[in-house]
Amino acid sequence: MGIEQIIFYLFAGILLAAAVSVVTVRNPVYAALFLILAFFSSSAIWIMLEAEFLGVTLILVYVGAVMVLFLFVIMMLDINIDIMREGFIRYLPVGLVVAVIVAAEMIYVLSSESLNRAMPVAKAADYSNTKELGRILYTDYVYPFEIAAVILVVAIIAAIVLTHRKRAPNVKSQNPSRQVRVKRGDRIKLVKMDAEKQPEAGTEGGK
Repeated sequence: MGIEQIIFYLFAGILLAAAVSVVTVRNPVYAALFLILAFFSSSAIWIMLEAEFLGVTLILVYVGAVMVLFLFVIMMLDINIDIMREGFIRYLPVGLVVAVIVAAEMIYVLSSESLNRAMPVAKAADYSNTKELGRILYTDYVYPFEIAAVILVVAIIAAIVLTHRKRAPNVKSQNPSRQVRVKRGDRIKLVKMDAEKQPEAGTEGGK
């Protein structure tokens, strides 16, 4: 067994352990941190497969942006751990069945002879996987790429519509435009009142 196989199995083991920890730990912040570890392990495996662009993109996009947003949302929300645990136990049998099916499919695909015959060959030093990925993406897979782009646009529009939807009358909301245009007279009201007389000495309330 060469050094490359040892490194591959090392990162693969870390990836599996982190993926299992994501769905088993009780603290959602720890789950997000384990997911970050899984992303780093996947990125290392992709780099070993000479897919440097995908590995670096995974770290920059998911770890650097998406997971930061996840951690921000998790820390802002008041998550009830007991309710999450009840749902986890309830759907555990279904999750195990799905996991077994996915594992069987992966084993079948990885053990097939067609995959073994199509093992990648070593590329030259000046080979650019970024250029090759762009060429394949915009030629062979241009229609799936455009469909994915349309789906993302629809998701963005749906998020905007849900944000600006009309709320119930008893729900408190903010109007940023009115907050920006506010003036001092709208917030502070000066009321003229007569001066209060100090109680004289010897009377009730005075000393």
